[in-house]
Amino acid sequence: MIITYYGGEFLKVQTGDTTLVFNPFGKDSSFAHDKKSPRFGADVVFVSVNDKDFNVVGQLLHGEKDPFVISGPGEYEVKGVFIKGFITETTYSGKKRINTIYSVLCDGIHLCFLGALGSLDSVTSEIKGSIGGPDILFVPIGGGDVLSPSSAGKISLAFVPKVIIPMHYDEKNGKSSLRTFLGEEGRKKVDPLDKLVIKKKDLEEKVGEIVVLKAQ
Repeated sequence: MIITYYGGEFLKVQTGDTTLVFNPFGKDSSFAHDKKSPRFGADVVFVSVNDKDFNVVGQLLHGEKDPFVISGPGEYEVKGVFIKGFITETTYSGKKRINTIYSVLCDGIHLCFLGALGSLDSVTSEIKGSIGGPDILFVPIGGGDVLSPSSAGKISLAFVPKVIIPMHYDEKNGKSSLRTFLGEEGRKKVDPLDKLVIKKKDLEEKVGEIVVLKAQ
């Protein structure tokens, strides 16, 4: 499995011939800054909130790829990938929204993508119980409309993942949210990776390891 980060909550997960994408943004997004929006083909696209920061799917049509789009709660199976979406409420850009948390089983690895989660209270005991302990947890840490670094640390403890990948923080202005999050987790520094290449067996001995990915 190869995980690549493009800033915001835009992530690509490749396993074999299957490409999964989470919360793609376009040129009009607050995450775009001066970066070009990446364009490539995807098999499955996950959208957690219906907002331009997360739902620009058109750029992921490439060649023969015509992605299956999942944009809400429910159970799905696509190309051998098993998905459960759990509904939570959030406020984003001043509006009350539905945010879907996705639990994804792909190539034997259990992913949990929290999306634009804004409050710990939104994650009920039923949701925690249904998701269980993921191998890899994608957690927003930027504060404001999403979890603060402190709240992100608490939710990470609640899920007890093997690997934690922070997302949705401002990389341009000093990365203060990332530094705070690492401090909350008792880490002074984590060297960023261009991408994470990982197999199921690599996860066996890990508990709460933080992986910071450079935005491409």
